Amino acid sequence: MFCSAIRNILRNSQNAAFTSQIRNLRGEQSTHHEISVLASPSTSIKDDDTKEEPTEHAGSNKAALDFGNREAHVPSFNLAAYVNNSSTLQQFISLGVDLHSIERRKGLGDFVLKLDFEKNVKPYITFLVDQGLSPDDFGRIFTKNPLLFKEDLDDLQTRVDYLKSKRFSDEARQRILTHNPYWLMFSTRRVDRRLGYFQNEFKLSGHDLRLLATREPTAITYNMDHLRRSVFTLKEEMGFNAKELSALVVRKPRLLMISPDDLVERFCYVHQDMGLPHAQIVQCPELLASREFRLRERHEFLKLLGRAQYNPQQDLYISPKTIVKGNNFYFIRNVAKSDLETFDLFLKTR
Repeated sequence: MFCSAIRNILRNSQNAAFTSQIRNLRGEQSTHHEISVLASPSTSIKDDDTKEEPTEHAGSNKAALDFGNREAHVPSFNLAAYVNNSSTLQQFISLGVDLHSIERRKGLGDFVLKLDFEKNVKPYITFLVDQGLSPDDFGRIFTKNPLLFKEDLDDLQTRVDYLKSKRFSDEARQRILTHNPYWLMFSTRRVDRRLGYFQNEFKLSGHDLRLLATREPTAITYNMDHLRRSVFTLKEEMGFNAKELSALVVRKPRLLMISPDDLVERFCYVHQDMGLPHAQIVQCPELLASREFRLRERHEFLKLLGRAQYNPQQDLYISPKTIVKGNNFYFIRNVAKSDLETFDLFLKTR
């Protein structure tokens, strides 16, 4: 009787082990089935892969549950995981490079991870130092455009020499390279075409063209389709003539990069509700660069106080520039000549 009990216990333990093994294999088969269902219809399966499946299923339970090799090939999208073992990433951090910003853009994380600091990065730092750029700016430059390390150094020098030939000052070149690192990715021929477009479209002198490019370097390398739509909006929908348009873009070239729909919305409010003519808007292009709800809040508050007077020929004149200048505290104290409590009450009751 004792021996019979022992045999029952062994039989039950074997059944339990066998049942556990069957469950594991079923789980694996279910995984393979889900993968095959989710696979793209265009994906083909090789005959060799199909033949190997029975062998894999016939393996031991230990082999079936060994995912060690698979985990080793799972890609990591977090550069922070490699910082301790990468001197290049450590140097980037010391320069102020935002690795998180880089890894969010497809492919740049792997590219940066493969760089050797001495061979692939240091020569570019030397190049930027030779152009007079401050080391404090390197972090921002490399964060915005890590693909700079793909460019040939001779090509970069040629592009800087081109700016010199167009009489851009040292300060102008430094501002261009600092605020728009993508400029160096454009060939001299391409930059020349862009500068030619701005000069011909807006009838700019060489001085005004350099001023525009220095104030807003990103405008020169911006999407051309967007620029053309913005120019059409300013000319045809808003009615600025050629002279007014030239003055507008030189004083505030960032307007060309704003959504045309937003530009129209702001212009309609400034021109119709606030009553400012084109000539006055050209003198205060900051109005079109400000959000419409901010213009509306401040203009209506001035109107409530009886101070919405923008005609320089009349008393109690308020410059339209001051409407969008500074924060609410500055506006209330220096422009509206009121207090925060009154302004807060106005915002709650409007």
